[in-house]
Amino acid sequence: MTDVPRTDRQSVPGEHVAGTAERLARRPWPSIPISRQLEVSFEFFPPANDKAREDLDACVAALGSLRPRFVSVTYGAGGTTQDRTQAAVQRLIESTDLDVAGHLTCVGASRRRVGDAIDAYLQAGVRHIVALRGDAPVGTSEGTVPGGYVDAADLVGGIRRHVEGEEIAGDFEISVGAYPEVHPKAASAQ
Repeated sequence: MTDVPRTDRQSVPGEHVAGTAERLARRPWPSIPISRQLEVSFEFFPPANDKAREDLDACVAALGSLRPRFVSVTYGAGGTTQDRTQAAVQRLIESTDLDVAGHLTCVGASRRRVGDAIDAYLQAGVRHIVALRGDAPVGTSEGTVPGGYVDAADLVGGIRRHVEGEEIAGDFEISVGAYPEVHPKAASAQ
């Protein structure tokens, strides 16, 4: 039997997270990784309140036994959830033994703002960033700011330059959220 979305009531903020935590709690999770050859990661939304933080903790506890390659916390376009993302990343670093990656988008952000976010991640102990261009804010077509990073490739270069010279530079990892095919706005595959 498949789950059918309920249309007879309004969605309550945070309800999907609570539902996820409840479903995870009912499943008989293995105590070993999914497969030694398969690497997975899990992406979480930054919690907006105490209940959502509890639900995040429950999800992380259930999914952590699967030994993901890393976990990450999403970062809204233009840094709209930046403070909550940073707090959730810090909480995961302090409360788990999982490799925690921070998300970073360049849409709607100046190079200085991106640099500040990188510094906050470094200060928190993050040694892995998931770099994304990000979606343009509603009502705009581009989302880039003058002098900002143009796309994920440009952002990766900026992250590398930013951590260059840092003591951890050789142990710093960057993953990219990208299109496996040509991006609709790309001039070519190159």
